[in-house]
Amino acid sequence: MTINVVCPNCLAINRIPKKDHYNKAKCGKCGYNLLDTHPIELNPTNFETILTKNDIPVIVDFWAPWCGPCRMMAPNFEAAAREFPLKAWFAKLNTEEYPQLAAPYGIRGIPTMIAFLHGKELDRVSGALSAPQIVQWVQRFI
Repeated sequence: MTINVVCPNCLAINRIPKKDHYNKAKCGKCGYNLLDTHPIELNPTNFETILTKNDIPVIVDFWAPWCGPCRMMAPNFEAAAREFPLKAWFAKLNTEEYPQLAAPYGIRGIPTMIAFLHGKELDRVSGALSAPQIVQWVQRFI
């Protein structure tokens, strides 16, 4: 069985074998390390492709630079991302910079995390969470 994984660097769709663990995985187009777990910065160029073309869940942190709880949760979000190489993409959307991308999701407070699969919302949680809480929440979608 194979899965489609979008390269966050060049947006190429990579078909890779589905495994429990990966030793290496590189984008066939640009060579980007697909095991990189650093959260993807979403913008108008990559938003739709990242959310809709992946066969793995995409966990989006809707945040803003002026939000204290958002800044407090950022290291926890990055730590949780390291637990899921090629099991889930973690991404961040700056709601102040790209309000038009956040608006359709009716974000009432930040930070809010939404889990997506094939562009469809699976679940959401609002408020700052610890890394273990984020990991536990994301496990449900793997």
